[in-house]
Amino acid sequence: MMFTRRDLVRLIIPLIIEQVLAATVGIADTFMVSSVGEAAVSGVSLVDSINLLLLNVFAALSTGGSIVASQYLGREDQPSANAAAKQLLTVTTLVSFGLVAVCMPGSKLILHALFGSADAAVMGNAEVYFLLSALSYPFMAVYNACAALFRAQGNSKISMMAALVMNIVNISFNALFIYGLRLGAAGAALGSLIARGVSAAFLLAVLCHHNNRIYLDELKKLEWHPTMIKSILRIGVPNGLENSMFHIGKLMVAGLITTFGTVAIAANAVGNSVMTMSQMPGAAVSLAMVTVVGQCVGAGEFPQAKKYMLGLVGAAHGMNLLLNLILIFALHPVIGLFGLSAATAEAAWQICLVCALGNILFWPMSFALPNGLRAANDVKYTMITSVVSMWVFRVIFSYILGRYLGLGLLGVWVAMIIDWVFRAAMFMARLLRGRWMNRQLI
Repeated sequence: MMFTRRDLVRLIIPLIIEQVLAATVGIADTFMVSSVGEAAVSGVSLVDSINLLLLNVFAALSTGGSIVASQYLGREDQPSANAAAKQLLTVTTLVSFGLVAVCMPGSKLILHALFGSADAAVMGNAEVYFLLSALSYPFMAVYNACAALFRAQGNSKISMMAALVMNIVNISFNALFIYGLRLGAAGAALGSLIARGVSAAFLLAVLCHHNNRIYLDELKKLEWHPTMIKSILRIGVPNGLENSMFHIGKLMVAGLITTFGTVAIAANAVGNSVMTMSQMPGAAVSLAMVTVVGQCVGAGEFPQAKKYMLGLVGAAHGMNLLLNLILIFALHPVIGLFGLSAATAEAAWQICLVCALGNILFWPMSFALPNGLRAANDVKYTMITSVVSMWVFRVIFSYILGRYLGLGLLGVWVAMIIDWVFRAAMFMARLLRGRWMNRQLI
């Protein structure tokens, strides 16, 4: 076997910690801004839904690059893995500057097009937060690319340390800007901007060391290898389209939620923050899938890849069960930390309970398993399944349950679980049938 149980534990535990730390950045913004008021929390939440869409563009490209690099490592071709790393960094950086050029001058237009029904106070906070957030996109791109490359080589401790650096810097500057200088949503954006810049610089510096299995050589020398970039984009573009369509759908749902009022917007923001933490084990396994399956596929060991996918999904279900059972019993005090009104707290409790049950039963099969299929080059199937499921089940059912049946915010979250059920069934069927095997990438 290419990976022992000890290898997997050493890979996954830092990834879990990294995911907790990464999520803490957004939670810290929401929690610390909540001291300013629900309008500020809601404004930050609306922009974060856009940022999440753009972040997933970087994540999709990074996934493509890390899969190519991990397959080269599985083939024991380190020079090609290093070349793939440089190509990934070049592409993601160029894309990030393009997004900055669009989002900074068009920030107000984008926000009003998506969330025009939001209160004036909410929109004012969102405009300031979005403008400053856009400045951090190049740092987000570099951070995601470098972190993905460390995971691809099995060194998840470095990406974990970068997440720790980001948290320390973010919370420190949030305290200064929000509590000290009273900058509100702008303070949260500035704190995140500085934190992303520092952590990206840290990862880039470490990735240049030649003692890594994958490293950047002659960083100042720009290289362009069309064949290798094509391999990266063969994974990254379908994955990016999938993620983009997924989050465009989420933006449409977020637009629907704004019509339910500020209570629903604030409850949704807190629910997203709390439940992100409850998905950390599954998210860590999802990242580990790329490393493990990618290297197995690069070595031509498809039976091992299948065995690892089944084992990792089972482990994710077990960890999700433990964490979410604890969370269910602790929901009221956890939500109470956000200082919400009684109506908002009750709405947040309801959606968190629904999501916790979904996390236990369906989340690993819905989101961790497809990353293994992507690492085996089966990107078209995962893209089509995810897009159809998102738009048919989550978006349409959100309107049916939330608006037309009068369930409001709760109906939106029930529609999300229906989406997860369909994904889980489709991806597990694909894995067991074996039609994902023997798809060539490099």
